[in-house]
Amino acid sequence: MLNSRHLPMQTLPSPESREAALNAQLDALGISTRTFSHAPVFTVEEAKALRGTIVGGHTKNLFLKDKKDGLWLVVAREKVRIDLNALAKLLGSPRFSFGSPELLIATLGIPPGSVTPFALMNDREGKVRVVLDEGMLALAPLNFHPLRNDRTTAISPADLLAFIRSTNHEPQIVKLPEV
Repeated sequence: MLNSRHLPMQTLPSPESREAALNAQLDALGISTRTFSHAPVFTVEEAKALRGTIVGGHTKNLFLKDKKDGLWLVVAREKVRIDLNALAKLLGSPRFSFGSPELLIATLGIPPGSVTPFALMNDREGKVRVVLDEGMLALAPLNFHPLRNDRTTAISPADLLAFIRSTNHEPQIVKLPEV
């Protein structure tokens, strides 16, 4: 299993290169999206203040590590207050903690503040398990960072699922336990 204390620091491709790679993969899948530019945001609160008229479901994405070094990406509506202990029990996983920045970079190829299900394209070894909030999938479009935190990309729920599956990840769709 991965131990973040022993990961080498990696240099990331530029935000423009990361976004171009994502757009190429979306184009290859025939998925259309719409992308909006804005100032960099690192939290849901910052995103709320800057998003303006971007319609659809706004999200939060949690990169988690369990006590046995299993990696998880939990994607939810931004307003959901997730009970991580209850979620771990629901998924049959040991207790969760947040993954380190170094582990995020090494596994999903993105810096902190840019966590998104689009980063699953960089998890070629399939180390990350994906959990989607079932309530989120009723919203359209869904909005995520396109591997950088100064843009927001809108995508349909069906296309999000197709994209995730194209990365060889099968999402678990669950009713997230709330605090």
